[in-house]
Amino acid sequence: MMKRYTVTPGQTLHWSGVNPDDHGDFANEADSLDETEACVRKIDPLQERLYAEGQRSLLIILQGMDTSGKDGTIRHVMRGINPQGCQVTSFKAPTPDERSHDFLWRIHQHVPQKGLIGIFNRSHYEDVLITRVHRDISAKESARRFKEINDFERMLVHNGTTIVKCFLAISKSEQRRRLQARVDDPQKRWKFNPADLTERRLWDQYAKAYTEALSATSTKHAPWYVIPANHKWYRNYLVAKIVRGTLKQMNPKIPPAAVSSRIKVK
Repeated sequence: MMKRYTVTPGQTLHWSGVNPDDHGDFANEADSLDETEACVRKIDPLQERLYAEGQRSLLIILQGMDTSGKDGTIRHVMRGINPQGCQVTSFKAPTPDERSHDFLWRIHQHVPQKGLIGIFNRSHYEDVLITRVHRDISAKESARRFKEINDFERMLVHNGTTIVKCFLAISKSEQRRRLQARVDDPQKRWKFNPADLTERRLWDQYAKAYTEALSATSTKHAPWYVIPANHKWYRNYLVAKIVRGTLKQMNPKIPPAAVSSRIKVK
């Protein structure tokens, strides 16, 4: 099933072919709850085995337009695991120190250590998205960075980090609804940033930048999944299914005990 949401390496993603309103074979949220909960429950024991094994790590990269649900995805999908085995990094605008290094310098410092699940809420892809839309880098520089990202991710994979990359796709009309909901709800108004409206006017430019970035960086070792995200419940189901499936495929092993089972504790 996940093939329909995978950006095939070497092929071009077309924005017109993305359906943010897709909800698969489920009629509504109620139909999806049991399967979503089953996926979430199965992540915890797999994460515990990954932590105990201590030989590999999992990096989950979440990208998407404003209000696409990166925070909500983390909150719902990862709610059942031991916090000690998971780290979340939210990348903001680079600091002066970070700007004085190559664009991947600050990213590498937050790659999860062996045994952990790391989650990037935004990532190194901001440096080929917002920088491209605002013309801070040229098309030539962007293409060079795509190659460097592919090399960087290949190096991580070769060193034991499995990478899952999810682009949360929402429609422009759904983004408008969610932004308005933030303004209207006193409990959510703190999330609203007037700068979001400025970026919203650049929707078409971001769509073009995303299609270029996802097409150029969906590789065999680190493919992109385009997750329909207009329906939050379906977004959560798909990401939970991908994370569970990836951990199951990694098949981490509990290490052998250091002591004999014949020892009796007195």
